Amino acid sequence: MRVLRTMAGLMVAGLLAAAAPAHAQFRVEISGVGATQLPIAIAKFRDEDRATPSLSVSAIVRADLERSGVFKGVDTAGAALDESSQPVMTEWRGRSADALVAGSVTRLADGRFDIRFKLWDVVKGNVLGGQSTAVEAGDLRLAAHRIADFIYEKLTGDKGVFSTRIAYVTKGGNRHTLRVADADGEGGQVALNSPEPIISPAWSPDGKQLAYVSFEKQKAVVYVQDTSTGARRELANFRGSNSAPAWSPDGQTLALTLSREHGSQLYLIDRNGGNVRRLTTSNAIDTEPAFAPDGRGIYFVSDRGGGPQIYRTSTSGGNVERVTFSGSYNISPAISPDGRTLAYISRQGGAFRLYTLDLSTSGAQPVALTDTNDDESPSFAPNGRLIIYATRAQGRDVLMTTTLDGKIKARLLSTNVDVREPVWGPFGR
Repeated sequence: MRVLRTMAGLMVAGLLAAAAPAHAQFRVEISGVGATQLPIAIAKFRDEDRATPSLSVSAIVRADLERSGVFKGVDTAGAALDESSQPVMTEWRGRSADALVAGSVTRLADGRFDIRFKLWDVVKGNVLGGQSTAVEAGDLRLAAHRIADFIYEKLTGDKGVFSTRIAYVTKGGNRHTLRVADADGEGGQVALNSPEPIISPAWSPDGKQLAYVSFEKQKAVVYVQDTSTGARRELANFRGSNSAPAWSPDGQTLALTLSREHGSQLYLIDRNGGNVRRLTTSNAIDTEPAFAPDGRGIYFVSDRGGGPQIYRTSTSGGNVERVTFSGSYNISPAISPDGRTLAYISRQGGAFRLYTLDLSTSGAQPVALTDTNDDESPSFAPNGRLIIYATRAQGRDVLMTTTLDGKIKARLLSTNVDVREPVWGPFGR
C-alpha cells in the first residue's frame, strides 16, 4: 500500500535549468459534470498551426479552463476568428456560448512569437479585454497558461492558477526523480535524480525553493534547493530521521519531524538551519505538519489516541486539539489558502480516499471527494479552488486534480513512470 509506505517513511524517517523539458510526458483527461459551468467558445488562434505546429495555444487555454471545472467548452465548428474580428453575437448565443475567445499567433523576424487574443461577453455583447505579448519559443506554454489565467479571473473574479507550477516525484525502474512542471503536468524539468527515494517536496511561499526529503545518505535528510539554479543545501541532518518539511507562510521557518531525541516529534527550524526548537512532546509519533495560513497554528498527524488522526496546535506549543473524529485512520493534512477547508486522506475499510472537512463550521461532517482506493498527498491550488493528489489507476501511480465538490476531475496521464507526492506551488511565477 503506497499510503502506508509513505506514512512509514515520514514516521521513521542536478541542476534544474539543465534538464530538457519533458514534452508529451502528460496528457489531461477530464471527467465529470459540474452543477454550474459557464459555456465558453475558444476558437483556434489564427495561424497557430503554421507558427507553432507542435503546440496549440488555443488548445492549452481550452484544456486549462475545462480542467478548472468552472467552464464547459462550446464547439467552434472551425470558425475563422481572431482578435480583430467583429463576431456576430446572436450566432454565438445560438450556439449557447456565454463567452468567446479568439486570437492569433505570429512568428516575428527575431524568432519570437507575437500572441494576441480578445475575450467577449456574448450575453452582453461587449469586449471584456485582451492582451498582446511577444515571447520566446520556450515560453509559449507559459503564455497560453497566462491567457487562461486572464480569462478565468475576468469571468470568475478569482485568480487563475494555470501559470503556477507543481512539484512531484516519479519512479521508473530504480530511479527516483524530483520534477517541477506546469500546473497541467507538462513542461517538466528535473530538479534531482537519485537511486534512493525522494519524498515530501514542499514549496517555499515565494516559489523560489523546494524543501524535500532524500534518502541518498541511507537515512532521511531534509534538503532545500533553489528552483532556478539547482543549488541545494542540507537543512536537517540530525541523529535519527529528519522528515516532513513544511514552510511557514512567511518563509522564515520550517516545521519538521525529527527523531533526534528519541521518538518522532515536531520541531521548528529557521530557514538557515539554525534555532531548532521542539514543538510537541508526547510518547506518540507526531508527523506531517502543515501550517495554518495565518502562521499561528500547525496541523499534524499523531497516533497519540491509538491510531493516526489529525490534530492542531499553536506554533508556540502548548495545547493540542484533535480535529478529525470520523474514521480510525486519517493522515496527510492540507489546509486551503483561506484556512476554511482541511483536505486529508482517510482509510475507509481497505480504501484510502480523499476527504475534505469544513473547519469554519462547528460539527461539520467530512465529505468524500473520491471513490478510488489508493489516494495520497493532497495539496491545494493557491486560489483554493482545486486539489491535486496522487492515486493509482490501471496499475500506475498517477496525478489527479479535483474540484472541491469532487464533481470535476482531471487525470494527468503519464507514460512509463509512477508519479506521486504532488505539491502545488504558489502564485507569482
